[in-house]
Amino acid sequence: MSTAASPKERKKVTTRTLQLKKSKGEIITMLTAYDYPVAMAVDRAGIDSILVGDSLAMVVLGYENTLPVTMDDMIHHCKAVARGAQYALLIGDMPFMSYQASVEEAVCNAGRFLKVGGMDAVKLEGGRERADAVKAIFEYGIPVQGHLGLTPQSVHQLGYSPQAKMSDAAVRLLEDAQILQEAGCFSIVLESIPARLGRLVSERLEIPTIGIGAGLGCDGQALVTHDLLGFFDRFTPRFVKKYADLHGEMARAISAYKNEVEAGEFPGDEHSVEMPDEDCKRLEQRVNGKGLRTD
Repeated sequence: MSTAASPKERKKVTTRTLQLKKSKGEIITMLTAYDYPVAMAVDRAGIDSILVGDSLAMVVLGYENTLPVTMDDMIHHCKAVARGAQYALLIGDMPFMSYQASVEEAVCNAGRFLKVGGMDAVKLEGGRERADAVKAIFEYGIPVQGHLGLTPQSVHQLGYSPQAKMSDAAVRLLEDAQILQEAGCFSIVLESIPARLGRLVSERLEIPTIGIGAGLGCDGQALVTHDLLGFFDRFTPRFVKKYADLHGEMARAISAYKNEVEAGEFPGDEHSVEMPDEDCKRLEQRVNGKGLRTD
Protein backbone atom coordinates (compact mmCIF):
# COMPACT_ATOMS: atom_id res chain seq x y z
CA MET A 1 0.00 0.00 0.00
CA SER A 2 1.32 3.46 -0.91
CA THR A 3 2.20 5.81 1.93
CA ALA A 4 2.37 8.90 -0.29
CA ALA A 5 0.57 11.90 1.11
CA SER A 6 -2.44 13.29 -0.73
CA PRO A 7 -1.80 16.43 -2.82
CA LYS A 8 -3.50 18.61 -0.19
CA GLU A 9 -1.19 17.28 2.54
CA ARG A 10 2.04 17.60 0.57
CA LYS A 11 4.45 20.48 0.81
CA LYS A 12 7.32 21.39 -1.48
CA VAL A 13 10.42 19.40 -0.54
CA THR A 14 13.51 21.49 0.12
CA THR A 15 17.10 20.77 1.10
CA ARG A 16 16.04 21.47 4.68
CA THR A 17 13.38 18.76 4.36
CA LEU A 18 16.08 16.21 3.56
CA GLN A 19 18.20 17.38 6.48
CA LEU A 20 15.23 17.03 8.83
CA LYS A 21 14.54 13.53 7.55
CA LYS A 22 18.12 12.51 8.33
CA SER A 23 17.89 13.97 11.83
CA LYS A 24 14.69 11.99 12.42
CA GLY A 25 16.07 8.78 10.95
CA GLU A 26 13.56 8.87 8.08
CA ILE A 27 14.65 7.43 4.76
CA ILE A 28 14.96 9.77 1.76
CA THR A 29 13.80 8.64 -1.69
CA MET A 30 15.19 9.85 -5.01
CA LEU A 31 14.52 8.83 -8.61
CA THR A 32 15.45 10.21 -12.00
CA ALA A 33 13.11 11.78 -14.54
CA TYR A 34 13.82 13.32 -17.91
CA ASP A 35 10.40 14.36 -19.22
CA TYR A 36 6.98 15.68 -18.21
CA PRO A 37 4.95 12.44 -17.86
CA VAL A 38 7.57 10.55 -15.85
CA ALA A 39 8.19 13.57 -13.62
CA MET A 40 4.47 13.78 -12.95
CA ALA A 41 4.26 10.08 -12.06
CA VAL A 42 7.30 10.18 -9.78
CA ASP A 43 6.06 13.34 -8.09
CA ARG A 44 2.57 11.93 -7.52
CA ALA A 45 4.11 8.82 -5.94
CA GLY A 46 5.54 11.04 -3.20
CA ILE A 47 9.25 10.66 -4.04
CA ASP A 48 11.28 13.24 -2.12
CA SER A 49 13.69 14.26 -4.87
CA ILE A 50 13.85 14.02 -8.64
CA LEU A 51 17.25 14.04 -10.32
CA VAL A 52 17.39 15.07 -13.95
CA GLY A 53 20.46 12.92 -14.40
CA ASP A 54 23.05 13.06 -17.14
CA SER A 55 22.15 9.37 -17.45
CA LEU A 56 19.59 10.67 -19.96
CA ALA A 57 22.50 10.55 -22.41
CA MET A 58 22.26 6.76 -22.33
CA VAL A 59 18.68 5.87 -21.44
CA VAL A 60 16.94 8.58 -23.50
CA LEU A 61 19.39 9.81 -26.15
CA GLY A 62 21.12 6.49 -26.88
CA TYR A 63 24.76 7.43 -26.31
CA GLU A 64 27.28 4.84 -25.08
CA ASN A 65 28.06 6.85 -21.93
CA THR A 66 27.14 10.13 -20.25
CA LEU A 67 29.94 12.25 -21.73
CA PRO A 68 28.26 13.57 -24.92
CA VAL A 69 25.25 15.18 -23.22
CA THR A 70 25.39 19.00 -23.31
CA MET A 71 24.16 21.83 -21.12
CA ASP A 72 21.48 22.59 -23.71
CA ASP A 73 20.35 18.95 -23.59
CA MET A 74 20.15 19.07 -19.81
CA ILE A 75 18.31 22.38 -19.67
CA HIS A 76 15.77 21.16 -22.25
CA HIS A 77 14.93 18.09 -20.15
CA CYS A 78 15.03 20.00 -16.86
CA LYS A 79 12.36 22.39 -18.14
CA ALA A 80 10.11 19.47 -19.05
CA VAL A 81 10.57 17.88 -15.61
CA ALA A 82 9.91 21.17 -13.86
CA ARG A 83 6.57 21.41 -15.67
CA GLY A 84 5.60 17.95 -14.46
CA ALA A 85 6.65 18.02 -10.78
CA GLN A 86 5.21 20.25 -8.08
CA TYR A 87 6.50 18.88 -4.79
CA ALA A 88 9.77 16.98 -5.18
CA LEU A 89 13.14 18.65 -4.75
CA LEU A 90 14.43 19.02 -8.32
CA ILE A 91 18.14 18.51 -8.93
CA GLY A 92 19.88 19.14 -12.26
CA ASP A 93 22.94 17.02 -13.03
CA MET A 94 25.79 19.17 -14.31
CA PRO A 95 27.15 17.46 -17.45
CA PHE A 96 30.75 16.68 -18.34
CA MET A 97 32.89 19.81 -18.82
CA SER A 98 30.22 22.17 -17.52
CA TYR A 99 32.09 22.69 -14.22
CA GLN A 100 35.58 21.18 -14.53
CA ALA A 101 37.34 23.87 -16.59
CA SER A 102 36.91 26.82 -14.22
CA VAL A 103 35.07 27.88 -11.10
CA GLU A 104 33.53 30.81 -12.97
CA GLU A 105 32.09 28.56 -15.66
CA ALA A 106 30.81 26.17 -13.00
CA VAL A 107 28.91 28.99 -11.27
CA CYS A 108 27.39 30.28 -14.50
CA ASN A 109 26.25 26.85 -15.62
CA ALA A 110 24.86 26.03 -12.19
CA GLY A 111 22.88 29.25 -12.35
CA ARG A 112 21.34 28.23 -15.68
CA PHE A 113 19.88 25.11 -14.08
CA LEU A 114 17.91 27.26 -11.64
CA LYS A 115 17.18 30.33 -13.73
CA VAL A 116 16.33 28.62 -17.02
CA GLY A 117 15.86 24.95 -16.17
CA GLY A 118 13.55 25.41 -13.19
CA MET A 119 15.67 23.28 -10.87
CA ASP A 120 16.05 23.74 -7.11
CA ALA A 121 19.64 22.49 -6.90
CA VAL A 122 22.50 21.02 -8.94
CA LYS A 123 24.65 17.90 -8.65
CA LEU A 124 28.26 17.45 -9.68
CA GLU A 125 30.78 14.63 -9.49
CA GLY A 126 34.10 14.49 -7.68
CA GLY A 127 35.69 15.04 -4.29
CA ARG A 128 38.39 17.38 -3.06
CA GLU A 129 39.23 18.48 -6.61
CA ARG A 130 35.73 20.00 -6.85
CA ALA A 131 35.71 21.71 -3.46
CA ASP A 132 36.42 25.19 -4.87
CA ALA A 133 33.60 24.90 -7.42
CA VAL A 134 31.17 23.61 -4.79
CA LYS A 135 32.05 26.44 -2.43
CA ALA A 136 31.65 29.10 -5.11
CA ILE A 137 28.32 27.74 -6.34
CA PHE A 138 27.06 27.48 -2.75
CA GLU A 139 28.12 31.06 -2.02
CA TYR A 140 25.95 32.22 -4.92
CA GLY A 141 22.95 30.68 -3.17
CA ILE A 142 22.72 27.55 -5.30
CA PRO A 143 22.32 24.27 -3.37
CA VAL A 144 24.86 21.63 -4.43
CA GLN A 145 24.69 17.86 -4.16
CA GLY A 146 27.97 15.95 -4.35
CA HIS A 147 28.61 12.57 -5.98
CA LEU A 148 31.34 10.11 -4.92
CA GLY A 149 32.24 6.51 -5.66
CA LEU A 150 31.45 5.37 -9.17
CA THR A 151 31.34 8.66 -11.08
CA PRO A 152 30.16 7.97 -14.65
CA GLN A 153 31.81 11.09 -16.08
CA SER A 154 35.16 9.48 -15.16
CA VAL A 155 34.37 6.33 -17.14
CA HIS A 156 37.63 6.49 -19.10
CA GLN A 157 39.59 6.57 -15.83
CA LEU A 158 37.52 4.37 -13.53
CA GLY A 159 35.26 2.32 -15.79
CA TYR A 160 31.97 1.12 -14.31
CA SER A 161 33.46 -1.04 -11.57
CA PRO A 162 32.57 -0.66 -7.86
CA GLN A 163 34.83 1.83 -6.11
CA ALA A 164 36.62 2.19 -2.75
CA LYS A 165 36.79 -1.54 -2.03
CA MET A 166 40.29 -1.25 -0.51
CA SER A 167 41.00 0.59 2.76
CA ASP A 168 43.16 3.37 1.28
CA ALA A 169 40.54 4.24 -1.32
CA ALA A 170 37.80 4.02 1.32
CA VAL A 171 39.64 6.47 3.58
CA ARG A 172 40.10 8.88 0.69
CA LEU A 173 36.39 8.70 -0.15
CA LEU A 174 35.45 9.43 3.46
CA GLU A 175 37.82 12.40 3.46
CA ASP A 176 36.33 13.63 0.19
CA ALA A 177 32.84 13.41 1.67
CA GLN A 178 33.88 15.51 4.64
CA ILE A 179 35.57 18.04 2.34
CA LEU A 180 32.41 18.36 0.23
CA GLN A 181 30.32 18.82 3.36
CA GLU A 182 32.62 21.62 4.54
CA ALA A 183 32.49 23.21 1.07
CA GLY A 184 28.70 23.51 1.32
CA CYS A 185 27.08 20.38 -0.17
CA PHE A 186 23.60 19.74 1.23
CA SER A 187 23.85 16.00 0.46
CA ILE A 188 26.09 13.48 -1.29
CA VAL A 189 25.26 10.64 -3.66
CA LEU A 190 27.31 7.50 -2.95
CA GLU A 191 27.36 5.19 -5.97
CA SER A 192 28.56 1.58 -6.15
CA ILE A 193 30.68 1.41 -3.01
CA PRO A 194 30.81 -1.25 -0.25
CA ALA A 195 27.76 -1.21 2.02
CA ARG A 196 29.95 -0.95 5.12
CA LEU A 197 31.59 2.16 3.74
CA GLY A 198 28.22 3.65 2.81
CA ARG A 199 27.07 3.22 6.39
CA LEU A 200 30.31 4.65 7.82
CA VAL A 201 30.18 7.75 5.62
CA SER A 202 26.52 8.28 6.49
CA GLU A 203 27.26 8.04 10.21
CA ARG A 204 30.19 10.45 10.00
CA LEU A 205 28.47 13.16 7.98
CA GLU A 206 25.95 15.69 9.23
CA ILE A 207 24.39 16.01 5.77
CA PRO A 208 22.30 13.24 4.15
CA THR A 209 23.78 10.57 1.92
CA ILE A 210 21.84 9.08 -0.99
CA GLY A 211 22.94 5.59 -1.93
CA ILE A 212 22.76 3.96 -5.33
CA GLY A 213 24.40 0.61 -4.89
CA ALA A 214 25.84 1.66 -1.54
CA GLY A 215 23.81 -0.44 0.89
CA LEU A 216 21.03 0.11 3.41
CA GLY A 217 23.16 2.25 5.72
CA CYS A 218 22.74 5.40 3.64
CA ASP A 219 20.23 8.08 4.59
CA GLY A 220 18.37 7.63 1.32
CA GLN A 221 18.18 5.53 -1.81
CA ALA A 222 18.17 6.42 -5.51
CA LEU A 223 17.70 4.57 -8.78
CA VAL A 224 17.47 5.47 -12.45
CA THR A 225 13.75 5.24 -13.13
CA HIS A 226 14.27 3.63 -16.54
CA ASP A 227 16.17 0.82 -14.77
CA LEU A 228 13.54 0.43 -12.05
CA LEU A 229 10.80 0.15 -14.68
CA GLY A 230 12.76 -2.20 -16.94
CA PHE A 231 12.50 0.38 -19.70
CA PHE A 232 16.22 0.47 -20.62
CA ASP A 233 17.18 -2.90 -22.05
CA ARG A 234 20.85 -2.44 -23.01
CA PHE A 235 22.16 -3.53 -19.61
CA THR A 236 21.12 -3.53 -15.96
CA PRO A 237 23.57 -2.59 -13.17
CA ARG A 238 23.93 -5.17 -10.42
CA PHE A 239 22.51 -2.83 -7.79
CA VAL A 240 19.25 -2.29 -9.68
CA LYS A 241 16.02 -4.02 -8.73
CA LYS A 242 13.51 -4.14 -11.57
CA TYR A 243 9.98 -3.47 -10.36
CA ALA A 244 8.49 -3.84 -13.85
CA ASP A 245 9.38 -4.91 -17.39
CA LEU A 246 8.06 -2.04 -19.47
CA HIS A 247 10.48 -2.73 -22.33
CA GLY A 248 9.03 -6.20 -22.72
CA GLU A 249 5.47 -4.95 -22.32
CA MET A 250 6.06 -2.22 -24.91
CA ALA A 251 7.48 -4.76 -27.39
CA ARG A 252 4.45 -7.01 -26.80
CA ALA A 253 1.99 -4.15 -27.36
CA ILE A 254 3.70 -2.95 -30.55
CA SER A 255 3.80 -6.47 -31.94
CA ALA A 256 0.09 -6.92 -31.19
CA TYR A 257 -0.69 -3.64 -32.99
CA LYS A 258 1.30 -4.72 -36.04
CA ASN A 259 -0.45 -8.09 -36.20
CA GLU A 260 -3.94 -6.59 -35.89
CA VAL A 261 -3.29 -3.96 -38.56
CA GLU A 262 -1.93 -6.53 -40.99
CA ALA A 263 -4.89 -8.85 -40.28
CA GLY A 264 -7.43 -6.09 -40.84
CA GLU A 265 -8.62 -6.24 -37.23
CA PHE A 266 -7.65 -2.68 -36.34
CA PRO A 267 -9.22 -0.18 -36.49
CA GLY A 268 -12.59 -1.62 -35.53
CA ASP A 269 -15.95 0.10 -35.68
CA GLU A 270 -15.43 1.47 -32.16
CA HIS A 271 -12.27 3.25 -33.33
CA SER A 272 -13.84 4.82 -36.42
CA VAL A 273 -15.96 7.90 -37.08
CA GLU A 274 -19.11 7.55 -39.23
CA MET A 275 -21.40 10.04 -40.95
CA PRO A 276 -25.22 9.99 -41.02
CA ASP A 277 -26.74 7.65 -43.63
CA GLU A 278 -28.38 10.50 -45.56
CA ASP A 279 -25.09 12.37 -45.87
CA CYS A 280 -23.37 9.19 -46.92
CA LYS A 281 -25.92 8.75 -49.73
CA ARG A 282 -25.42 12.35 -50.87
CA LEU A 283 -21.68 11.81 -50.89
CA GLU A 284 -22.03 8.68 -53.01
CA GLN A 285 -24.26 10.55 -55.48
CA ARG A 286 -21.75 13.36 -55.87
CA VAL A 287 -18.84 10.96 -56.22
CA ASN A 288 -20.78 9.18 -58.96
CA GLY A 289 -20.71 12.36 -61.04
CA LYS A 290 -23.75 14.25 -59.78
CA GLY A 291 -22.28 17.38 -58.39
CA LEU A 292 -18.50 17.02 -58.01
CA ARG A 293 -16.50 20.12 -59.00
CA THR A 294 -13.55 19.41 -61.26
CA ASP A 295 -12.26 22.98 -61.73
